[in-house]
Amino acid sequence: MGNTKVVSPEKKISPLLRWAGSKRKLIPRISVYWNKEFGRYLEPFVGSGSLFYSINPANAILGDINRDLVDCLQTIQKFPEAVYKKLTALPTGKRSYYKIRATDPTGAKDRAARFLFLNRFCFNGLYRTNLNGQFNVPFAPTGTGKIPPRKVFLASARRLKNAKIECADFEMLVRRHAKRGDFVYFDPPYAVSARRIFTEYDSNVFGKKDLDRLVRLLHHLDKAKITWVLSYAYSKESLDAFGKWTQEKLFAQRNIAGFAKHRRKAAELLISNRK
Repeated sequence: MGNTKVVSPEKKISPLLRWAGSKRKLIPRISVYWNKEFGRYLEPFVGSGSLFYSINPANAILGDINRDLVDCLQTIQKFPEAVYKKLTALPTGKRSYYKIRATDPTGAKDRAARFLFLNRFCFNGLYRTNLNGQFNVPFAPTGTGKIPPRKVFLASARRLKNAKIECADFEMLVRRHAKRGDFVYFDPPYAVSARRIFTEYDSNVFGKKDLDRLVRLLHHLDKAKITWVLSYAYSKESLDAFGKWTQEKLFAQRNIAGFAKHRRKAAELLISNRK
């Protein structure tokens, strides 16, 4: 299947994607809010889906406004073997990366393989596009993001079997689907004015107006007695916006510049209406 390198199988099933801002290291703390008594799991900013993969809910609705991401997840869900075959047929290396990045395949399986390939070998798991909507994240140094072996890939793909995956605005998705007995996890991009936070989305995708919409949505869920948990940057904006609810300050290791010497502990808030 080509010359793409693979890593050794892992016992724990992990997300297939790398994603900037992922809460993977905070999962042990976030997951305590979940239990199997909830009817469904909803995540409207799914990204790599770290919490979803960790708790493995029997019934889930996953959403994101990123069409490329959603198309990739939907295609993996339906055609995991075919996507893996195409993915591992792609040659690795810097020159190949930029050649593949410049392509625009039309088939769903080819597009999913391209998305996974670029995600695995791009800088820091970022998703960023130019003004023409073209992915433009540079190649990462050798040794990052290798492709999992077939057994691990297929096991990870099976986790998507019981999920409904939609491309939708977070508010539209939650208002359309959430009902009493559900559990909703929010991990939005950060609209923080005090410092620049480099997220997987363009800066105009989630701003102050969206933060205001999110707060109104949380109040709506409160009134409907629907449980939710939110991860957000520790900031003046978050303290002001979410002060009504229970808050817990956490610290996560962030590798903003992509190199070990620039890693730092970032303060984040875990907010919930669950008592």
